[in-house]
Amino acid sequence: MKRSRTFTAALMLLGSSFFAACASSSVATDTDSAGGEPGKNAAAPSPPAAPSPAAGTQEGDWAAIEKLEGEAKALAKTSGCTDAAQCRSGPVGSRGCGGPRYYLPYCAATTDSAALFRKLDEIAAAEKAYNAKYQIGSTCEMRLPPALAITGGACAAQ
Repeated sequence: MKRSRTFTAALMLLGSSFFAACASSSVATDTDSAGGEPGKNAAAPSPPAAPSPAAGTQEGDWAAIEKLEGEAKALAKTSGCTDAAQCRSGPVGSRGCGGPRYYLPYCAATTDSAALFRKLDEIAAAEKAYNAKYQIGSTCEMRLPPALAITGGACAAQ
């Protein structure tokens, strides 16, 4: 009976690690306009910022990866291509079992590809270290780059 409980606990720990490794990030965009007359088109005051997770903790280390991911997304310009053949995608992250978490579409004509791939390499290295540090596992399927198309005037994964 004790062995069964230990096995169940190990499975629960592995499952929670899996979800942490597969968590998707979101990048907020700043849509407030600077300047203008006070009181006209003024944005509502934002709530107080939550304290950021401490560096060296699992939450803080993941927040650092998400910050890098946001920087990569800012480098990846999706507009400017007129044909899907001009679109590319770059691998983002490093799952516990290897390979990227997803691919980021971009327009090769308007994106500094060298800068983008330096940032993507930085993300992969940081996530690989994160996975080793926190013993993160994942599924081991191979994720292939998506088919790309021009959607609404921008490169996008199909």
